[in-house]
Amino acid sequence: MKRAHLWGILWLSLAGALAGAMGCGGGSSSSTTTGGGGGNGGGGGGATANVQSIVVNTGPAAGPPTNAPYIDGAFTSVTVCVPGSTTNCQTIGGILVDTGSSGLRVLSSALTIALPQQTVGGAPIVECLPFVDGFTWGPVQMADMTIAGEKASSMPIQVIGSASFSTIPASCSSNGPEEDDLASLGVNGILGVGSFAQDCGEGCVVSGAANAGFYYACPATGCVVTTEALASQVVNPVVLFATDNNGVILEFPAVTGAEASDTGSMIFGIGTQSNNGLGSATVYGIDPNTGNFTTTYKNVTYTDQSFLDSGSNAIYFLDKATTGFPTCTDLTFWYCPTTTQNLSATNQGTNGANGTVAFVVGNADSLTANANDGVANGLAGPNTGMFDWGLPFFFGRTVYTAIDGQNTPAGAGPYWAY
Repeated sequence: MKRAHLWGILWLSLAGALAGAMGCGGGSSSSTTTGGGGGNGGGGGGATANVQSIVVNTGPAAGPPTNAPYIDGAFTSVTVCVPGSTTNCQTIGGILVDTGSSGLRVLSSALTIALPQQTVGGAPIVECLPFVDGFTWGPVQMADMTIAGEKASSMPIQVIGSASFSTIPASCSSNGPEEDDLASLGVNGILGVGSFAQDCGEGCVVSGAANAGFYYACPATGCVVTTEALASQVVNPVVLFATDNNGVILEFPAVTGAEASDTGSMIFGIGTQSNNGLGSATVYGIDPNTGNFTTTYKNVTYTDQSFLDSGSNAIYFLDKATTGFPTCTDLTFWYCPTTTQNLSATNQGTNGANGTVAFVVGNADSLTANANDGVANGLAGPNTGMFDWGLPFFFGRTVYTAIDGQNTPAGAGPYWAY
């Protein structure tokens, strides 16, 4: 089944857990912006038509009433419109940029315009997106989306937590906690710009037991799993852009320890304009079915079990070649070594390309001690069986994500390059 990593949304429970550890409050709220800029809203458009500003900070949940600070979340803003309209539009900030998933997902509480509902045979289509520790549930609706100078027209998006579909079938809710509001999700939405064009792919086109179970038809009699054609699935918006539609580039300045914020850029297209060439970057092929490549760390090889994921807020791996790093007493999902560890691992693509990556693992208690800090290089935590290169990997690098089947100067995607 070709789809984006559900591990790409590993960060979802961590914001809430971090907030609880810091003694912060709960609640839910609509938290939208009417423009770009920094702060908790996320970045606005760049000076170049294919460049969008992104900012790593404490996120939209850091303000009242949720007061739940985020850390290592890369946020931006998008403008959504009723399809075909230039006036019935809304700009929403606090949107997490995620190279580990595909598609735009927006909290219903953050959306103030009414978008048309996708239906099949008169039945509304609703999506259940499972991830490592829970799920999002909400209708598939149609929108035009603009970001920087790029536009994706009439694209399916997921509206998370819509009151119109409050009854969740057991086959969805069995995925774990429902994370359908700002307090539980920690963001106003997710912009999935990963390696795949759709969020499920062929796994949702087939019927019967082989169906992945992401999409539901929801007539008045109740919701049942349904097939969903590729063209109807929640789509990576980049593939709908007119020209810069083969991938994205994320660029961030280097980060040392913990900082208040870090501003970078998301550049659309690979080799389509003078500002998005590959240059001297090494291209790492990735498996077109899993979206993974291979990482070797301390003589342990994660074969086809490693990926680059800006939506994870730490580097998640298991230090299983030794007794391992101690986890924090309170933040048990992160490591807390007594001193900062300087480490290295080797990544290898399906095309044979390989290279060593130097990274650090710091004490998460120290890195998160100041609730005003939204950036921390050195956050890492245990993850059995997979090597998740989360947002700290991106600091100080230019990272390319080429989309499956899209042509680039280095050949068709999918691949990563850096």
